[in-house]
Amino acid sequence: MIELIDTNSAAIAAEFVRARTRAGSPAMGMVMTLIVVVDEASAEEAMTNARKATQEHPARVLGVVLGSKRGSAQVNAQVGTGAGWGGEAAVIRLEGEVVKHADSVVLPLLLPDSPVAIWWPHDAPAEPASDPLGRLARRRITDAAEVHRGKRTALRTQCESYVAGNTDLAWTRLTAWRALLAASLDQHPLKVTSARVTSEQTSPSADLLAAWLRNRLKVEVTRHRSAGPGITEVVMETREGPIRISRSDGRLATFTSPGQPDRPIALKRRKVPELLAEELRRLDEDDVYAATITSLAKESK
Repeated sequence: MIELIDTNSAAIAAEFVRARTRAGSPAMGMVMTLIVVVDEASAEEAMTNARKATQEHPARVLGVVLGSKRGSAQVNAQVGTGAGWGGEAAVIRLEGEVVKHADSVVLPLLLPDSPVAIWWPHDAPAEPASDPLGRLARRRITDAAEVHRGKRTALRTQCESYVAGNTDLAWTRLTAWRALLAASLDQHPLKVTSARVTSEQTSPSADLLAAWLRNRLKVEVTRHRSAGPGITEVVMETREGPIRISRSDGRLATFTSPGQPDRPIALKRRKVPELLAEELRRLDEDDVYAATITSLAKESK
């Protein structure tokens, strides 16, 4: 990657063109722009995860590293292609007054006529859609499970500020759980009378799963605590007996249903690049997530 010191958006854009020319591919078929907003401590890990996700979705990835707002304004950048990237990338470090106007640096670098997604790997703004950088994107991805403080508070904040286009990786982590639970009721079309979700003490995903079950099944759903990791068990009670999915090791689950022998099921905890790649597959509103988080917001009041 080429390093640019005390630079600007025009110079970064020009370096993108030169980097593509050096790579022998002036037009790289990128399908979107992904903005990654991080602090310095999280920048390397976040960009590594973004690089893995863009192997499925070739993109221009703009890593925006927000430094101190004090001092004189300065923009430094590293720009390049290759090295495992599905498209091209820039790590843009902002210092001083320009931190308050990060959108003015990023806006000229967005790919024309293509969607924009933004991802906050850790501490997202309280209202992602109102954030200056968030307003540039049609898909705004947060992660309540990775905030440095107050995971439950973070999820509640995202509930209260939800607008179409918002999503959270705490929800994406539930894709396999929701598919298994829905399939279990297809196989055993029984009336569910109640349900319970067991997880480690603080789990935004468990909160969302409980809200989803309440919203879909219209029954009481209780939360129980375990040592983890993550969600360890979901039980749906029926008059014929419980339908249970138990996962104690974060890898392999056991499926139990009335009148049937127990069955092992692969239910591995997925890593961030896979979750991010899933969210980038669809950039329209997730209606089920919208209904679930709206329901959870009402429960929190």
